Order: sequence, then C-alpha cells, then structure tokens
Amino acid sequence: MKLSVRNLLIGLVIVIVLAVVLLRGDQLVELVETIKKGSVIPLVAALCTQLGKYFAQSFAYSFAFEAVGERMDPRSTLPLVFGTFFMNTIAPSLNLAGTTLVVDDARRRGIPPGRATSAALLMQITVDSGFATIMLVGFAILAFTVGLSPLWFLLGLLVIALVTVMVLILVLGRKRPALVLRALRPIERLVDRIRVRFKKPPLDSWVERTVGSFSDAAGLIAHNPKATAKAFGCSVVASLCELACFSLVGVGFGVTVPEALICGYVVATLFVMISITPQGVGVVEAAVVVAFTSFGESSAAGLSIALVYRGIVFWFPFLVGAILIQTTKSFKQEAKKTVRTARKSDRMRTVEGQARRLDEAKAQGAPVSGKARPAARSPQEQAAGAPPASSEPRGR
Repeated sequence: MKLSVRNLLIGLVIVIVLAVVLLRGDQLVELVETIKKGSVIPLVAALCTQLGKYFAQSFAYSFAFEAVGERMDPRSTLPLVFGTFFMNTIAPSLNLAGTTLVVDDARRRGIPPGRATSAALLMQITVDSGFATIMLVGFAILAFTVGLSPLWFLLGLLVIALVTVMVLILVLGRKRPALVLRALRPIERLVDRIRVRFKKPPLDSWVERTVGSFSDAAGLIAHNPKATAKAFGCSVVASLCELACFSLVGVGFGVTVPEALICGYVVATLFVMISITPQGVGVVEAAVVVAFTSFGESSAAGLSIALVYRGIVFWFPFLVGAILIQTTKSFKQEAKKTVRTARKSDRMRTVEGQARRLDEAKAQGAPVSGKARPAARSPQEQAAGAPPASSEPRGR
C-alpha cells in the first residue's frame, strides 16, 4: 500500500512534467537541433558553471537559516533549490509557491514557521541583491572601458528598485511597524471585502502577522550579521556562475563581445524576475534576441544563445526539481500521512469484520473461541485449594 501511494504522488509529478513538456515540447526539439550547431566544450563548461550556481544557492539557504537561529545543512537545502524552481514554474505566484515549500519543509523538521518564513525572505533578498551587485559591477566596467548607453543604466535602476522595496519593507517592519500597518490596511480591507463577496469569512488579522514576521526576521538577521553576509556572498557567487554560464554559451556560438554578453545576461535575468509567464518562458528568449541585435550581433546567433541558455537554466532545473522534490520532507510526510490513513482504515475494517463474525457466532450458539473456558470454582473449593474442575472429560 505504501508503494502504491508513493507511486500515486510520483505519477502526479510526472503528469505535471509531461503537461509542461507538451506545452513547450517544440522548444525542446528546437533546443536539440540548436545545440548541434554550437561548440561542445564551451557548452559543457556552461552546464558545469550552472551546476555551481545551484550548489552555491544551497549554501546560501543554509546560511539564511543560520541567520535566523536555525540549522539546515546544504545537503538538505539542495533539493529545496530545485524544488522551489519546480514549484514556481508549475504555480506562478511571484515565488510564493517556492517559499511555501521551503516553509513547509522546515516546519516538518521542527523549525518554527515564523523563522522559516524569515529565512526564505532573507534568501530571496540575497538572491536579488546578489544579481543587482553583479549587474552594477558589470555595467560600471563597461561604462569605463567601452562605454554603455544610458538606457541600460535605466534598466539597472529597475532592478535596484525591486531590491530596495524588499529591503525597505524588511527594515520598516522592524523600525516603523505602524507605518507598514497603515500601508497594508487598505489591502487587507480589499481582500476581506472580496472574501465576503464570495461568502467566505474575513482573514484573521493577517496584516499584523505579516508585519510581525518582517519585524522578527529583521531582529533575528540583525543579531546574526555574519551568517547574513555569508548568505549574500553565496548568492553573489551563484550570480557569477550564471553569468559565466551565459557567457560560455555565447562563446559557444561565436559571440565574444563583453558588453553584449553582460547586457544579454542582465536582460535574461531581469525578465525572469518581472515576467508574468512561468520563469519568463517565451518572453526571455525574445528579449535576449533584441538585446543582442542592439549590439550588432545577428538575430540567428541571439536566438541560438537564448534557446541553449534557457535550456540549461530552465529545462535542466525543472526536470531535476521534479525528481528532487520527492526527497523533501513535505513530499515524504504527505505520503506517510496518506499511508497512515489507509492503514488506519484497514485496521478499522478488520476490527469491524471480527466483531461481525463474533456476533454471528453468538447468534448461532457457537463458542466464541476454540478453547472452552474452565468451570468456575466455588468458595469452598477455593478455600480447600482444590484444582478447578475442567469441562473436558478426563482420560481414564
């Protein structure tokens, strides 16, 4: 029964994967044909550097939990890195689906949900700020060497604004919680009004809980600055690995212009962050082609680079995530819960069957068990120490 339940959950994941493959399967076929046109060594090196990104992120997750006073080793957080990517792909929700997986997995390990949420929030901030750091450094180098259009700096300001909003909410939640409460109250009233319209009860003071979570997170992070700095450092390394992956894919297709490679990477990552499609599918590819053509590269080379790079950073973690998500505590606990429920139902059916057979046996006058009960002894026999009388005839 246990294997069948687990197979059912695995089958659900396989169905989701097949659905995504069917929807974007044409891109996979095109990806295989495009890889054949590129240089093998740079493409293999690109895949290796992208793997380095995921290992760096697993350490960043570990340090993020350390910053909030909890412990999760990188071996446990590596499945979460791929699992969150898988969840955010099949359930686009501004990374909330992946965060829910992290919080639920940590809760099943005995970590309080508030601290797990704080760790997930810190991780997201370090990922975005790490990318922003690499972007600013790259743009600054290009500006002082070959020159860079002001339009790209405006694009960089958008990334800085996104990171600043996240950090500002975290800081205000600690320093000025009343201000954050006033800002979120209209949203709370709107959500409650919508829920009442659909005949559902209002949410129970979720604004206070959210601000309290931000405040607690800021307090815990402030008491562990070294762990926070380590998480940020690992996120910077992860962004460097991804930039190296993009550049190596470009070299594999004959593009060696630094400004085209750096700006193409920034465009690809930025549109993943702000796109309304899952992980920027379809949008990122078009944006990268436009970025390359703006630097004088051919659209064919830009399309090839976009397809192969997206194959490495989208299809690879998506398929690996579909496998590794089954090793998370959330997946295992759901399977165990289903198994326990099934076993409990089986036991109840067994007990009910036994009780039914006993009732039928009593109604027919048959003995309840295979052995006859000994006859009761009288008080005189008990006082005299006489052995109990047996209902079975003695042998002569």
